[in-house]
Amino acid sequence: MLVVMEHGAPAAAVERVVEVIEELGYEARPMPGAQRTAIGVVGNDGRVDASRLSALPGVAQIIHVTQPYKQVSREWRPESTIVTIAPGVSFGGVDVPVIAGPCSVESEAQILESARAVRDAGATALRGGAFKPRSSPYSFQGLGKRGLELLALARRETGLPIVTEAIDDEGAHLVAEVADCIQIGARNMQNYSLLKTVGRIGKPVLLKRGMAATITDLLLSAEYILAEGNDKVILCERGVRSFDPASRNMLDLTAIPTVHRLSHLPIVGDPSHGTGIREKVTPMARAALAAGADGLLVEMHPHPDKALSDGAQSLHPDELATLVDELRAVALAIGRRVTPAVGLVRVQPDNHSISGTQRAAAGTH
Repeated sequence: MLVVMEHGAPAAAVERVVEVIEELGYEARPMPGAQRTAIGVVGNDGRVDASRLSALPGVAQIIHVTQPYKQVSREWRPESTIVTIAPGVSFGGVDVPVIAGPCSVESEAQILESARAVRDAGATALRGGAFKPRSSPYSFQGLGKRGLELLALARRETGLPIVTEAIDDEGAHLVAEVADCIQIGARNMQNYSLLKTVGRIGKPVLLKRGMAATITDLLLSAEYILAEGNDKVILCERGVRSFDPASRNMLDLTAIPTVHRLSHLPIVGDPSHGTGIREKVTPMARAALAAGADGLLVEMHPHPDKALSDGAQSLHPDELATLVDELRAVALAIGRRVTPAVGLVRVQPDNHSISGTQRAAAGTH
């Protein structure tokens, strides 16, 4: 439930509403806005006596949130949330960051070569798995803590922020020491203990949709993180399993506008896992951006034929550079722009070249 206060309601009126909510046995979360304050009611079971609240001075409206999730919903927060993982790298606004890199950190030489290629291609952040949950116990599982050390080295070398996966509670704390954004993979989307842990850690989280999860499932998983006090969550559409073996997964582009309608959280697209085939990554990346994705997560390996994991879906460095150029054109067409890489001059038009209507549409979806 949301209690929306009147424009200009005094602080005393807001405090009184908070007191009554707490008297009813629930938690009150005031959310000051540019025009008015809304107060979220947390922990209610749908049987709150709204009449007690609506009669209080300064209350303009009571909104009942009917979805099973609350804090991730647009009813809870109408404005789009912008999640910043590093200076100049934000998801949910006009700019669209591109996160790229190998599936796994394999060696010092490999991750440094990858990081330089990502930077030179014009991408914004480096991805790479130190911990890798794999379907087969005999597949490469990552370098673990050593992989995190190498990611930290790559960041010092290139200045790129790091996005890497945590697969358990203990690993989440290790990842948090290095990563600018903690990734929760598809297999762990409903690992509720891990979701609570990253919620309490408080760092930005990139939460991937499970391979057989509905959008409601995804939003409920995000709710676990927000319920722990961390609203810096970026959702990720990475494809769901289908009956058709023509591609590894089916990249559900409809999830992007659907999430924008239901939630204030940003959502990025992962065309690499969404297709599993290198030739399909570029067209689906363009399509995801055109559909409104707030960022892209792309696998790139300097030598895909030698990759220890996911080489078949990894772009070559020159293919990544071409993709970023094409994404700039797509972004311009819809009133957005690809976030420039660290240390590179912004080549997209400035705000004066983008209409106010386009900026508003890009910021609010």
